[in-house]
Amino acid sequence: METDYHVPVLLKECIDGLNIKPDGVYVDVTFGGGGHSRAILQKLGKNGTLIAFDQDPDAQRNKIDDPRFLFVDQNFAFLKNNLRLLGYKQVDGILADLGVSSHQFNEPERGFSTRFESSLDMRMDKQGKLTAADVLNTYPEEKLHRIFGIYGEVKNAKSLARSVVTFRANQPIVTLADFKQAAAAHIPKGKENKYMAQVFQALRIEVNAEIDVLESFLLQSAEVLHTGGRLVVMSYHSLEDRPVKNFIAKGKIRGEADKDFFGNEEKPLKAVTRKAIIADEEELEKNSRARSAKLRIGEKL
Repeated sequence: METDYHVPVLLKECIDGLNIKPDGVYVDVTFGGGGHSRAILQKLGKNGTLIAFDQDPDAQRNKIDDPRFLFVDQNFAFLKNNLRLLGYKQVDGILADLGVSSHQFNEPERGFSTRFESSLDMRMDKQGKLTAADVLNTYPEEKLHRIFGIYGEVKNAKSLARSVVTFRANQPIVTLADFKQAAAAHIPKGKENKYMAQVFQALRIEVNAEIDVLESFLLQSAEVLHTGGRLVVMSYHSLEDRPVKNFIAKGKIRGEADKDFFGNEEKPLKAVTRKAIIADEEELEKNSRARSAKLRIGEKL
């Protein structure tokens, strides 16, 4: 099942990074196809526990029939509260794979992919109110400019935003074809795929509040980890990697670490590896999505 759904990137490195104790309690906050979860369960003894989070109803079809497995139908922004509801104040390890699953890209009606003609949806949580079409049709020009520029790192973000606003005055932007028509003058020749991927990334991050969710999750993760527990996070672009790197190194999303009266840094985690772990050539040959993956591991002090 999970092989068709999504091939986990850096699977061995993620599992090794968790440093699994057989009777420990572990959390996979991005369950998806369950590839990471199944690998964690293989390392757990009969008294171990794995709690998996996923807000995507498609992921629920991959739930694992195992007495050690608990599934939480929630976004991982609500990590701490949901663990408390299950009776867990602290856990031994937390894994997050921040990539969009290949399954979501391959489902045309989800609107994540630039390969299929579909409506512009992009909600990870199908109960969510905001869609990509809503963003394109209702956001003011300045806000669109900011989203395309910051979240998508689109070079002509300002003129693209203006074109979107001009186009929607005559007809709404509902489908991929509508958007391509609105953006036609700004899509660089020969780089269409890269450009559209950047714009779609920007819209997806906005629709799902991905950066806010990540920052909230990081702060909660340090609170719920036991001393010596591990936080293992895999990101796929600098917008995600930067807060993860800062939080593990400094205990802050932005700015420098707090210091005590004696000038010693006060931070909840220490980095287990000095640099991010990246995929080797063998994995890159098998899975092109691994090319942009960066894995960081922090240990609770």
